[in-house]
Amino acid sequence: MLYHYRQLIMDVSIKQIALRTIELEAQSISGLRAYIDENFERTVAAIVACRGRIVISGIGKSAVIAQKIVATLNSTGTPSIFMHAADAIHGDLGIVQQEDVVMIISKSGESPEIKVLVPLIRNFGNVLIGMVGSIDSYLARQSTIVLNTTVEQEACPNNLAPTSSTTAQLVMGDALAVCLMELKGFQREDFAKFHPGGTLGKKLYLRVSDLYEGNEKPRVLPSSSLKEVIVEMTQKRLGVTAVVDEAGILLGIITDGDLRRMLRDSLQLEANVRAADIMTRNPKTISPEELAVAALDVLRQNGITQIVVVDNGKYVGIVHLHDLIREGII
Repeated sequence: MLYHYRQLIMDVSIKQIALRTIELEAQSISGLRAYIDENFERTVAAIVACRGRIVISGIGKSAVIAQKIVATLNSTGTPSIFMHAADAIHGDLGIVQQEDVVMIISKSGESPEIKVLVPLIRNFGNVLIGMVGSIDSYLARQSTIVLNTTVEQEACPNNLAPTSSTTAQLVMGDALAVCLMELKGFQREDFAKFHPGGTLGKKLYLRVSDLYEGNEKPRVLPSSSLKEVIVEMTQKRLGVTAVVDEAGILLGIITDGDLRRMLRDSLQLEANVRAADIMTRNPKTISPEELAVAALDVLRQNGITQIVVVDNGKYVGIVHLHDLIREGII
């Protein structure tokens, strides 16, 4: 068996097959340019005006694409729901409400389940959008609006398995979603509301104030001795201490690196060295209201591992690189 597979690899260029597949699917996407027309604009307008949800249905591979488009629309501010075409005619048709817009996705537009479903939707009086790969099909003729996703050839060597056609459907769905986002003024903050979990969600909503509260807050006065500085940094174990005045206003910071450089440049320690003599003035700071990912950007851009959090000039804490790692931001 192993010999058989090796022989096949020798006889057929795996790389050429893969490149041909990508080329055919790229052509199917490029061909969609011709179908971004008045019907596409009418589709977007119908969805914007919809006071209910977008119910998207399909059968076979088109049903899988329908589910993905539903997920994309929901996450970008357009309430949507998936309805399998086969299940619809066995009870799930109750999903469709009076103010919903219905979209049915099909390459052929002639599937038996589609032919049963379409008249029922039309009887309900809903706007029916047909995303179809054949504009002469039953689905196209019966739809209120037709989204053309015709492809010249499937990437399948037999021109049978849905490959280029489902790619075209997927990209058409993405084009709709992005247009709707633009028209609705959908922003990062809106996106974060629908993606609170995982790394993506944290990058969109986790703020600096969520990170530093549990950390120690090392601080010394400008007049603090070198010994007091070292003790504070050792006890708080953040590799840094803020230098503040009596009111808590940040004046500078002292890092492990500052101490090492001082030791490197001095053969002996002066007894009268004070925090103000070795601190770095005007350190990098960040507001508690900034996103945590913004803190990461500052750390990366400046090659540092901690940043001071300041609220209206007042020192409130430290965010360390380890905090961002722990939260999965990195």
